[in-house]
Amino acid sequence: MTASALNVLFVCKGNSTLSIFGEAILKRLGRGKFQAFSAGSEPAPDIDALTHYQLQRNNYDDQDLSVDDWHDFARSESDVMDFIIILSDDIPAESQPDWPGSPMVTHWKIADPANTQGDELQRKSAFVKALTELESRVSIFVNLPIDSLDRLKLQQRLNEIGNK
Repeated sequence: MTASALNVLFVCKGNSTLSIFGEAILKRLGRGKFQAFSAGSEPAPDIDALTHYQLQRNNYDDQDLSVDDWHDFARSESDVMDFIIILSDDIPAESQPDWPGSPMVTHWKIADPANTQGDELQRKSAFVKALTELESRVSIFVNLPIDSLDRLKLQQRLNEIGNK
């Protein structure tokens, strides 16, 4: 696709957990190759405390992470995204904004741990599971031979990652 860093936006409903995980993971695993961002279709007031806890526990930098609205990335003056990775079942394609630059869009459905009911141990387990699943998928993504795949094949590979 290009020799410069590719922009990737992770999207979930609240931008308080899953998309924040995606951004933090890609910032580490894709350093130099990708620029990571995150946003929500209905942004929460703040990042979930267990999200910060889990990121810190796994030595991810969570200092510059914040809750953002996906419309901030759909403006004509926004950085153009190369990839939009939707992590929520709650976001139908028809509700998405018109993304500038025709990015590749894929769905990697992962259960949102912020919705987990139960005691602290059950909630922490859900956060561990979500982070682990997303680490695996992002690891596959950053190792794709993006420059050697045509757009159709790349879209197919992105969709396959979401089915892992």
